[in-house]
Amino acid sequence: MTIHPKTRHGRLLTAFTLVEVLMAFALMALILSWVFYSYVQANHFAEWSSMSQAAQSYAMQGLERARSAQWDSQATTNGDELPPTNSPSTPVFTEVDTNDVPQNGAPLLVTNFIYVTTNQPSPPLREIRSVVVWTFPLTKKVFTNSVVTLRAPDE
Repeated sequence: MTIHPKTRHGRLLTAFTLVEVLMAFALMALILSWVFYSYVQANHFAEWSSMSQAAQSYAMQGLERARSAQWDSQATTNGDELPPTNSPSTPVFTEVDTNDVPQNGAPLLVTNFIYVTTNQPSPPLREIRSVVVWTFPLTKKVFTNSVVTLRAPDE
């Protein structure tokens, strides 16, 4: 006895089984969830990157502010507006500001610490270090951006 598949008007009728359909939906859900997760992760990284770049800009601003202070080693009066502390834990000045990256919620605070240490006494050379500390609001992790330069007196 020969079993013939069902036909309608001379065409063979075939269909997917329920298991095949459920597997296709499961695979589609898995791929879509990966796509959405990747999008969210890329968005978080882009937000972190913009905040880190803004914090680096604050570090550069603090460094330029310290570099622009007068330091004349041959002046008869006090020609040093930014004396060195020579202590890695004592900043010369500290500034707290808000990060200008647009975001939702509370403003993001950044703290800029400026350290000045004497690198060598003769010829006079100082190291200026600007350290910006900020917190990423999505993960509440603390990050630090730093800039270091050397400076000689204005002569």
